[in-house]
Amino acid sequence: MSVQRRVTVTSPQTRLAHARRRYRGPWRPTTLDPAEAPLAVTLYRKQRRHAVVALTSAFVLVFGLPLLLTVLPELGRVRVFDVPLSWLAVMVVPFPAMVLLAFTHLRRVEREENTVEAARPDESA
Repeated sequence: MSVQRRVTVTSPQTRLAHARRRYRGPWRPTTLDPAEAPLAVTLYRKQRRHAVVALTSAFVLVFGLPLLLTVLPELGRVRVFDVPLSWLAVMVVPFPAMVLLAFTHLRRVEREENTVEAARPDESA
């Protein structure tokens, strides 16, 4: 049996991408119009506040539920469909609750963006 030399096969696009020079200068954020900067800062603060509330709620959900089940061991004795309620609570409750939490957070943030868009000065005037 003859030993064949292994050859790396790449797309011509890959070779072009590796051959191109990349811009290595310092990254700069986009500059805002001075009239829009206060609105952007206000929006950022409001959205950050909503994010802190959402993360705190997720933290309480993920760590509070097992803590609650530890404090109330009688929930482990209650059975639903021959499965302990504590198991169902840990398996069934967190993920739908996190999806609901994410959906609520997204709606609140979008509402804030729409409020800021409505408050923005009209550019046509």
